[in-house]
Amino acid sequence: MSSVINVRGLEKSYGSNRAIAGIDLNIEPGEIFALLGPNGAGKTTTVEILEGFRNRDSGEVTVLGVDPAIKGEAARNWRDRIGIVLQSTSDAGDLSVSETIAHFAKYYSKPRNVEEVINAVGLTEKSGELIRTLSGGQRRRLDVALGIIGSPELLFLDEPTTGFDPEARRVFWALIKELRESGTTILLTTHYLDEAEALADRVAVINHGQIIEVATPALLGGRATSLATVSWKGANGLQSERTDNPTALIRKLSESYKDEIPELTVKRASLEDIYLEMIGGADVSD
Repeated sequence: MSSVINVRGLEKSYGSNRAIAGIDLNIEPGEIFALLGPNGAGKTTTVEILEGFRNRDSGEVTVLGVDPAIKGEAARNWRDRIGIVLQSTSDAGDLSVSETIAHFAKYYSKPRNVEEVINAVGLTEKSGELIRTLSGGQRRRLDVALGIIGSPELLFLDEPTTGFDPEARRVFWALIKELRESGTTILLTTHYLDEAEALADRVAVINHGQIIEVATPALLGGRATSLATVSWKGANGLQSERTDNPTALIRKLSESYKDEIPELTVKRASLEDIYLEMIGGADVSD
């Protein structure tokens, strides 16, 4: 199997709305791949087809070497190899955290150790608490635990850190990196551009049902060669200039100042800047 996910000419329409307009996509073993796009871009439909929850109109799709539209015993065997963390889920609120994870572990042929998973997602102190007593962020950690309990070869993460505080997000990022290092392939959808930059080996931007570009976060949209903005405090206040050679501009500025150039900063386009430019406007989170 050369690719964990292979998509060719994928199309899906809802009436006259062409949600997916013939996309191609390859995701390699062991990589973290982020799918970025505004609401209504086709991101969710694409992921649901890959997860086997939605039928496609046309195109070729294989996930772990299997068509996700497969049925019967083959489908159950295939699902044993994947993990899914949805945007929102609802489980029995009268079960404890450990009871819930242990229950889900029974569905898999090679489950991870329940206590190790609870510790990995930072719920050790809440292990005996009922689900209905958890905060939003803790509930999200439980969702992640249920996604990884089956030792998946491929993990789908849909907005995984919604409701996490900054510290919890970074702990979660470390967990995801550990999963990748253990060989798990991860498909991530997120509205947090810093999350995509911190985690993803490659990102794809989708809009109007089409893939605009696939690249590393550093190279997306020509980011590495984008103009730099050099800012400094001059005689008339804060000044700035965009240039493709910031070193030469700084050298020129240094000739005008005896010591340090006041309030000097050099900034290239962020991933968010490039992303918003590619989709043609402001993104709106779910």
